[in-house]
Amino acid sequence: MSYVYVTPNFGLYCRPGCGPNYLNEERYPVAASAEAAGLRACLACRPYRLPQAAPQTAPELVCRGVRLIVDGALNQWTEARLADRLGLSGRHLRRLFMRHIGVTPDELARSSRAHFARRLLDDTDLSITEVAFAAGYGSARQFNREFRRIFGGTPSQLRLRQLPTRLAGVDRLTLRLWFTGSLDWEAMIRFLVTRAVPGVEHVDGQTYRRTIDVNGDAGVIELAPGGPDYLNLRAHLPRWETLMHVAAQARKIACLDADLAEPIRSLAADRLIGPLIESRPGVRVPGAWDPFEAGIAALIGQGLGAEAARALLVRIVRRLGHPAPEFAASHLTHVFPALATLAHAGPGLLAAGLTSDQAQSVVSFAAARDQGTLRLDGSMTGEQLAESLQAVPGVTASIAGYIALRAGEPDAFPAEDPALRLALGRLNAEPSRVPALEWRPWRSYAAAHLWAAA
Repeated sequence: MSYVYVTPNFGLYCRPGCGPNYLNEERYPVAASAEAAGLRACLACRPYRLPQAAPQTAPELVCRGVRLIVDGALNQWTEARLADRLGLSGRHLRRLFMRHIGVTPDELARSSRAHFARRLLDDTDLSITEVAFAAGYGSARQFNREFRRIFGGTPSQLRLRQLPTRLAGVDRLTLRLWFTGSLDWEAMIRFLVTRAVPGVEHVDGQTYRRTIDVNGDAGVIELAPGGPDYLNLRAHLPRWETLMHVAAQARKIACLDADLAEPIRSLAADRLIGPLIESRPGVRVPGAWDPFEAGIAALIGQGLGAEAARALLVRIVRRLGHPAPEFAASHLTHVFPALATLAHAGPGLLAAGLTSDQAQSVVSFAAARDQGTLRLDGSMTGEQLAESLQAVPGVTASIAGYIALRAGEPDAFPAEDPALRLALGRLNAEPSRVPALEWRPWRSYAAAHLWAAA
């Protein structure tokens, strides 16, 4: 959602499409800027359901900064740390945000926190105190004050007004992950099942399930179809204080924050990709819970068949991963090995059956990530990310493209991926000419459609 619109005479802001004349109404770049102007969220279209996104006209650094904030960066960092991550001064970052977003980074973070808390009120049976805790509020007073300002009532008052639409969960919490546009979940689930790490990920019908690390303890999340514009996220967590981060990361798996309109418009006339888009317009770029895991799997599987790569991953997960026996009934046995573990796991990787070159690549990749020279959180530009990835021994241009794609970069293409080459062969295209095709700046979407076609 790139803009929100003002509903005249009511002091409300709305999602695009709410009301018959919204195109003629005043608009704000994000919900937070409308709230700063004294407007409240519409109760009909509920604009707080969708994470806030920078308008497409904003500079790339601002767009990346907004994504980091919505992902929860300022829950742990200061504005100065965020600016440094993006290669700016704190003053310049605030200036850019005020010019293009209409609020400071801190104001956007406070708005995003309130929106997440409101979704918890709508969707879950968590108590008011648990909602405040899960959304990162330090005090009930602050929680109530923010809700009065943004939603016109206290959390208790809003819950009493809410229709009974909360989702029931058995020994877990269920939350709706809303999105705009269409979603081809069948294509997404087919991609995920062929690349699932055994013991860490499992696909059961239309449900994707995986273990996650929750500050040293094991948890499980599940994604499954819910309605035409949302997935159901079911979270089995040892505690709720990380829930905002968990929900943000889960959205990335299915690329739910993407606006498909522009890549579809750009690629629709292409002779190869256009027909694929016409037949499956809801295909999205497959993301990852953690692109680091996708990178490790790609390095291990380089040059191997699917079964051989899977066997190696099984041994590595069992040897170096954190056991999670409580989830064995769901075909999940371990949490993926921790970053710090793999950065010093040379002997263990060799014992698991990796060659010395494979082990060195895995260790170097983990070390670069651990030391911060390689960042997969979206703070690097596409060019910086590609350069940092290819500086790691064993990371080819194609593997760098695959990792960047799974990390959410819209213009990445793993040209040597076997499934992509198979799809191009079926379309009578010459794989060696693919990088020259006019798919920029949406090559990741072209790859996603080719995978779906394969």
